[in-house]
Amino acid sequence: MIALLPGDGIGPEVIQQARRVLDALDLDLTYEQALVGGVAYHATGHPLPEATLDVARRADALLFGAVGDPGCDNLERALRPEQAILGLRKHLMLFSNLRPATLFEGLEDASTLKPEIARQIDLVIVRELNGDVYFGEKGRRTTADGLREGYDIMSYDEAEVRRIARVGFETARRRKGNLCSVDKANVLDTSQLWRDVVIEVSADYPDVTLTHMYVDNAAMQLVRNPGQFDVIVTGNLFGDILSDQASMCAGSIGMLPSASLDGAGKGLYEPIHGSAPDIAGQGKANPCAAILSAAMMLRHSLGQPEVADRIEAAVARAIRDGARTADLGGTMTTSAMGDAVLAVL
Repeated sequence: MIALLPGDGIGPEVIQQARRVLDALDLDLTYEQALVGGVAYHATGHPLPEATLDVARRADALLFGAVGDPGCDNLERALRPEQAILGLRKHLMLFSNLRPATLFEGLEDASTLKPEIARQIDLVIVRELNGDVYFGEKGRRTTADGLREGYDIMSYDEAEVRRIARVGFETARRRKGNLCSVDKANVLDTSQLWRDVVIEVSADYPDVTLTHMYVDNAAMQLVRNPGQFDVIVTGNLFGDILSDQASMCAGSIGMLPSASLDGAGKGLYEPIHGSAPDIAGQGKANPCAAILSAAMMLRHSLGQPEVADRIEAAVARAIRDGARTADLGGTMTTSAMGDAVLAVL
């Protein structure tokens, strides 16, 4: 069973197109839909209700749209829509996030990079999801001088680093065999431990070439020479930032899918774009990232890599043939882009 969690803003629109693609493949899939994010808060008083958690726990995989509602911005942090995705990661122990970034043929002009640089982009960012400042101790306090101070503790233990490092090495082993570990070991003790443990794990992967890079340099290199990267493994905060940067280098945040996985292959699959409330309900959203997220779901959780390949090839063909939503410089509606993918599927 697949849990459908459309969420807020453009989430329902893009998930609808992903569902159309899955239905066209006659895969005999079953679905349960549940509320999450701002719509869940307005209906139940919480962005991640127990009923939704129950569906998520029983599901074989989760297909997620987006969360975020400006009407909830003044709520206490624990009740904001974005807490739903953090809660799902925690309750389902989804610790590794895979974010592929590839420039589709025909989208060279959509990238902010020069075409000859943009064409090089073909990488995967492996981001740790359950540690770092997002889940560390946090709060507000008053200093001895009477000043308000906020704090967020960054921390990783060696077991957390070791398990995400192995995901990085295994991903690199399936690709070109190159893994770049991104940290800030010249400044942060957390990053020094990260680097030490990644080096230890590398002894089990002599067939993978390991390099290290500071996060500020990695951000620069993604713009200067993205072709040097095969797989990047990094922590929660750095991965959040670098994966969004990579998406714009590849043309549009509307093109990039992601998978958040536990240790047994169960995963939550979502486009990396947000809820985009400014265009919600207008049929302007690009559904390709959601469709490609469904392909990742078939590959990583449902054991159907050949079908995943078909979906990815259909999206590539539609783009190559000129299908474009507004974020790609075109005029196609969300459903028209879905039609274009289905037409070549």
